[in-house]
Amino acid sequence: MVYKLSKALYGLKQAPRAWYCKIDDYFGSLGFQRSSCEPTGYRRGDEIKGLLLLCLYVDDILYMGSSTQMMEEFRDNMMVKFEMTDLGPLRYFLGLEIQQQEGCIHVSRVILSKSCLLRGGIFERKSAPTPLNTNEKLQLDDGSGKADETIFRSMIGGLIYLGHTRPDLGFAVSLLSRYMNAPTKTHMGVMKRILRYISGTIELGIQYTHVSEFGLVGFVDSDWGACIDDRRSTTGWVFSLGSGSIAWASKKQDSTALSSTEAE
Repeated sequence: MVYKLSKALYGLKQAPRAWYCKIDDYFGSLGFQRSSCEPTGYRRGDEIKGLLLLCLYVDDILYMGSSTQMMEEFRDNMMVKFEMTDLGPLRYFLGLEIQQQEGCIHVSRVILSKSCLLRGGIFERKSAPTPLNTNEKLQLDDGSGKADETIFRSMIGGLIYLGHTRPDLGFAVSLLSRYMNAPTKTHMGVMKRILRYISGTIELGIQYTHVSEFGLVGFVDSDWGACIDDRRSTTGWVFSLGSGSIAWASKKQDSTALSSTEAE
């Protein structure tokens, strides 16, 4: 005997797609336009008549707008259509801790920072002024002996997640992540220093404030053949919009540069 489902059940592999199609159609009926580069981003209106922006993550929705009336109308429509709860002003979302004040939004990850410090046993130690020592050089086989791979990889994963609000950790975490396959005691020592740096800057994050000149600014730089193992260069970049950074990365280049000009 075969039964035909009248709707997708929670837990079925087709349930996420069914939910997305349903919510996407509903947003369309309310006049929202889906972003061409981000399938979970929507907008309605304009800066003159009023702008309303949505961000969808599974069944969690962030909405913001230039008009309180538009936001309240959207909230009321959603509560009529779906069983949902309005949690009020944004304070915590996907590990991000958001503090909103007049003309200022601060995004950080204090809880995750404390969790990393607790796992690394660095909570009571003296903090470090920088993530790495000056001109820190690491290599695959430094003769210091093997370190616990499971602990090292777990800590790297936490630092990568923490780096979503900490551009200052980008290079240090990228450098250490190259040695997850066979970490040594030296690599673990560098990891401890990063944690000591975090202990002194635990509330550091990204702050967005109201500015008169709202523009996109980018900075790009690279070293030349700094990796001891393969002599590849590392490129780093950061872009800010208004008063805060919005995108950044530090990555080893795919090929070996024959000059500093080629590296950059």
